[in-house]
Amino acid sequence: MAIKDEIKKVRDNVYEIPGSYNKKMRASGRFYIDDESFDALEEGAVQQIVNVACLPGIQRYSIGLPDIHFGYGFPIGGVAAFSLRNGIVSPGGVGFDINCGVRLIKSNLTLEDVEDNLDELTEKLFKNIPSGVGSKGRIRLDENEINDVLDYGAEWAVNNGYGWPEDLEVLEENGRMEDADSSIVSDKAKKRGIPQLGSLGSGNHFLEIQIVDEIYNEEVADVFGLKKGMIVIMIHSGSRGCGHQVCSDYLRIMDKAYKKYKINLDDRQLACAPLDSKEAQNYIQAMAAAANYAWANRQMMTHWVRETFEDVLGKSAKDMEMDIVYDVAHNIVKMETHKVYNREEDLLVHRKGATRAFGPGREEIPEKYRAVGQPVLIPGTMGTASYVLHGTDIAMEETFGSTAHGAGRVLSRSKAKKDFSADEITEDMEKRGIRIKATSKNVIAEEAPGAYKDVDSVVRVSDSTGIAKLVAKVKPLAVTKG
Repeated sequence: MAIKDEIKKVRDNVYEIPGSYNKKMRASGRFYIDDESFDALEEGAVQQIVNVACLPGIQRYSIGLPDIHFGYGFPIGGVAAFSLRNGIVSPGGVGFDINCGVRLIKSNLTLEDVEDNLDELTEKLFKNIPSGVGSKGRIRLDENEINDVLDYGAEWAVNNGYGWPEDLEVLEENGRMEDADSSIVSDKAKKRGIPQLGSLGSGNHFLEIQIVDEIYNEEVADVFGLKKGMIVIMIHSGSRGCGHQVCSDYLRIMDKAYKKYKINLDDRQLACAPLDSKEAQNYIQAMAAAANYAWANRQMMTHWVRETFEDVLGKSAKDMEMDIVYDVAHNIVKMETHKVYNREEDLLVHRKGATRAFGPGREEIPEKYRAVGQPVLIPGTMGTASYVLHGTDIAMEETFGSTAHGAGRVLSRSKAKKDFSADEITEDMEKRGIRIKATSKNVIAEEAPGAYKDVDSVVRVSDSTGIAKLVAKVKPLAVTKG
């Protein structure tokens, strides 16, 4: 019998594979997905949900979100929480691009204010914010400075003139995980990170000028400061080569650790260590340092976005009210408190291709948003809409305060290059009034919208199941990519 045949529908857009499916499972598997996506769901991704459910100390569910697809060890679009008493940490539950995340910057500008300058804005953003494989940032750090970046994150950036002090108030973790320790990040990771700080990177990372196209919840949109017709800027990027190297370093360490601690795994890519071990604690601190690098990276790009708008439009960023709405991580592991069977528990939550979606009242949410829940940013793919949602009590009850992170890839980059024409994609986007600037035609073909799931569908599932609720839809006017 195929593994998908064991999955039962719980309610609309929610499926479950019971813990009885495999005697090694310590929790059930739970999927938030519509019927069409369920039919297309890879069996490999389902097996990964089952494998994660077998890990020591897992609580309640191994979770697959609406954008779930096959990944390294854990599926992308996966969430799992582990007890601090007998649980584990696994680098595969975070992934290689530690703290890949999304930032949204608002303004008081309208389309009328920018439409005559969109070409110039696109060109200058592409020039001022480096992108592409191996791209290098505009500044050069020395070896001592990289340690400060890793330890202090966006706080380092603001203290060095990249942004405004109030920016930190609306970043997840205020842009700095305090348990970060640069001393346990390898020299190789630091050397990869030094030249790349302040760069967008490649793949699905992007910078977009967008317009708020639709408001679904006026009350929450007002709290978030969003209005229909408003120009906003979205940045999607992560920890570059630094985070990739941290993951690689600790996968090698964990490959020895799980054998040392006699942890039985069905998939070696789930290499892990008990939370009370030195290996686990070192990884958590190194991961936090890479996460801080990513927040500093997005902070510097925010500064250059503001400078570019100032240069082209001849107004100050303050006068244009270019404030950050929010910044979310979607590849990260964190200590959090959640209810497990009506009891508050401190847990280690892995989110891989998953966005935190904390509901109203959580103290981790900026005070000005606390009454309505955390802003949730779900980016689309090149040329498609992106969305703003808010976190919910249902997410707190069912998914450890988590929802989807994006569209979710369905075609490999090599397959996308075969199936899609960069020229045709560019022509189609231009017909729809979307400027695009990328480092190569290959990048455009690799990132074709058809290589991804339908982000509208992903967001509908999040909204219909209640694990995040719709606030606003934003559409691209200009895209820069690496």
